[in-house]
Amino acid sequence: MLNVTGINLFYGASQALRGVSLTARKGKVTCVLGRNGVGKTSLMRAIMGLQPVQGGRIDWEDRDITRLAAYDRARRGIGFVPQGREIFARLSVKENLETGFAPLPRRQCHIPPEIFTLFPVLRDMLGRRGGDLSGGQQQQLAIARALVTRPRLLILDEPTEGIQPSIIKDIGRIIRTLAAGGTMAILLVEQYFEFARELADDFAVLERGEVVLAGPANTMVEADVRRYLTV
Repeated sequence: MLNVTGINLFYGASQALRGVSLTARKGKVTCVLGRNGVGKTSLMRAIMGLQPVQGGRIDWEDRDITRLAAYDRARRGIGFVPQGREIFARLSVKENLETGFAPLPRRQCHIPPEIFTLFPVLRDMLGRRGGDLSGGQQQQLAIARALVTRPRLLILDEPTEGIQPSIIKDIGRIIRTLAAGGTMAILLVEQYFEFARELADDFAVLERGEVVLAGPANTMVEADVRRYLTV
C-alpha cells in the first residue's frame, strides 16, 4: 500500500534522510526503530507531507504522492499521530475528535461508534478539555482523532513515549485490533524493542538517516537490532 523509495531529506545543509526506502502493507504493522536523532520523525513527516523531500519517491495505493500537500494526503486516507500528541488543550475531547472531520466528505462527518469501543474512557470525557486529561488519555485521544479520518494508513510516531505501562498495553491491544481488521496499514515508530517485537510484522532500523536493517520480523536477529538501539 505504501512504498517509499530512495528519499532524501535536508534541513538546510544538514541531511536527515539518505536514500531511505520502506514498505507498509495492508493488515500489517511496519515498525521503524532507532535511537533518538536518527531520522525516524523526519521520515514520518516526509510521508505525511509535512516536510518536502529532495529526491526519491513516495507511492500510496499505486499513486505518486511525493509532491502532494499534507491535507491532500489526509484526504487520500493517511492518518498521522505525531510525537508529543499535539492535541488542542483548550478544546473539549469531543471538539478534538471533530477536528478529524477536516479531510472528510460531509456525509462522513460524524464520530464512528467504533472509536468508543476502542477507547471507552473517551466516551465519559467528551465534555472535558483536552489539556485536563492525563498523558495517557491524551495519547488515546490523539490516536482516536486520527481514526476519525477513516485512515487506510495510520502513522504512529512514538505513541508510548512518556505513557504509563497500563496505557501502553492498551495502545498495543488497539494496534493489534486495527491491523487484524485487514484494511489498514500501520507504520509505527518506536524506540523500545520489547513493545515493537510484540506488534511488528516488518522492521526497518534507522541509523544516521539510513536504513541499516530491514525485513520481516521473523527473520530479524534480536542482537543485531538491539545493537542500533543501545546508547
